[in-house]
Amino acid sequence: MSYAASDDSAAPARWLPAWATPIGLLNALAPRGGFTERLDLGYGPGARHALDAYLPAAPLPGRPVVVFFYGGGWESGERGWYRFVAATLAARGVLVLVPDYRLFPEVRFPAFLEDGAAAVGWARAHAAALGGNPGRLFLMGHSAGAYIAAMLALQRHWLPVPPAGVIGLAGPYDFLPLHSDTLRAIFGPQDALAATQPINFVTPNAPPMLLATGLCDGVVRPGNSARLAARLRASGVRVVERRYGAMGHRTLLAALAPPLRGPARLLGAPVLRDCLGFIAAGCHRAGCHRDGVTD
Repeated sequence: MSYAASDDSAAPARWLPAWATPIGLLNALAPRGGFTERLDLGYGPGARHALDAYLPAAPLPGRPVVVFFYGGGWESGERGWYRFVAATLAARGVLVLVPDYRLFPEVRFPAFLEDGAAAVGWARAHAAALGGNPGRLFLMGHSAGAYIAAMLALQRHWLPVPPAGVIGLAGPYDFLPLHSDTLRAIFGPQDALAATQPINFVTPNAPPMLLATGLCDGVVRPGNSARLAARLRASGVRVVERRYGAMGHRTLLAALAPPLRGPARLLGAPVLRDCLGFIAAGCHRAGCHRDGVTD
């Protein structure tokens, strides 16, 4: 099992204008209608303690809420890069919040979990005012962001109220031993590393999870998702496992964007459909309705 020392593949190339980068193009082609944006909302005192909110148009009471954590190897990332993810979900009836969090080398484990927990706490406190239902709050993340979502959900001391579910896309959940100096610096001494692995915190009280991975992922090995899914099942936790044969680490997330969604589905990777289906099923189990969440 392995995890790359740094996954900054989503970062726009500094020598290109933003619109000409792959992620810039995905954002430029993201939905423009069906939602409104509220940017730069502070959830804490620091420069990295801010989030963007994407509110479905004409919100119905009790929309499901998704807090999306982006990846970047705990070293890079900005919430604005992932507008295409939030816009896609918001246009389909989901209230989406995308927080920044502190990164290495400014901080090390578990500071990014502290920030994630603070962002989720803010989301739960403000969801109703934004047209969402805090009882239908889901955590979602890609790569290092999926790690943050899983750790917050599995280590129960982070969140007083557990999420309705977790969506993990290409997440590292069981990635010892560490193979880079950067990861060793981020996660600390060898004798403490067991406490950094999400798989070690599975209990029967864990929330339902959707774990998706691309079988062509060479950054976060698919076995991370398979092992966590197996541990969850063994504990009696509901888990939906999706393995997409033609998807790699970056294309798994990009499959949420309109230009790539059709080709991805033709390749057997209906990532958006699976995410929305998981959210709708979680709402149904909580005794609510789809409330306009559509694929």
